[in-house]
Amino acid sequence: MKMTGENSSGNSEITMDDVKNLIKKKDDIEEQIKAYYDVLEDQGVGVEGPLVDAEGYPRADVNLYQIRTARHNISCLQNDHKAIMAEIEEALHKLHAREKAKRERDEAEAQVEAMEQQVTLPPPFARVDAVTQGSPACRAGLSVGDEVTEFGSVNTQNFQNLQNIAAVVQHSEGKPLRVTVFREGQKVQMSLTPQRWSGRGLLGCNIVPINR
Repeated sequence: MKMTGENSSGNSEITMDDVKNLIKKKDDIEEQIKAYYDVLEDQGVGVEGPLVDAEGYPRADVNLYQIRTARHNISCLQNDHKAIMAEIEEALHKLHAREKAKRERDEAEAQVEAMEQQVTLPPPFARVDAVTQGSPACRAGLSVGDEVTEFGSVNTQNFQNLQNIAAVVQHSEGKPLRVTVFREGQKVQMSLTPQRWSGRGLLGCNIVPINR
């Protein structure tokens, strides 16, 4: 049985559809083999039954041409079946190998990205040590332990003291500020709008400087 080049070529990318097509061909071959076995059963001779009588003459009670054709086709189809089973096994092996390689590549890229993020993130200049429930800071998503690398116009390069943050907050009442923090090894960005609320101040959180 001659297989198409798209599946037998070692240079082509095997897909799950290719495997499904091979399995369908295998099923078709098995159906054909069964049909020819049914022919032999109908004739009452099977695959090995004699086609000559006791005196050595061709049997007259069976269709010899039909039997010989069925036996020949069964032999050919069994070879085809063996070949396509090997092809299915190889295709599955290639598919699994490629999926494993892709998984390993994705994991490696994720590790590199995480390392790059750690390298490129500026060092934090302040840490959040308290957030009041229901406050603007709480609603924005700020959490205790967050390490601040950007608070509006204040960043690692220009931060001097907490008065820098206080000044930005006072001048930004009702206006969203971009806040970037470092949380559990990940960079997190949020929008924080200083505004009046039921508690003290405009934020509802306490920020302390990080001594570097």
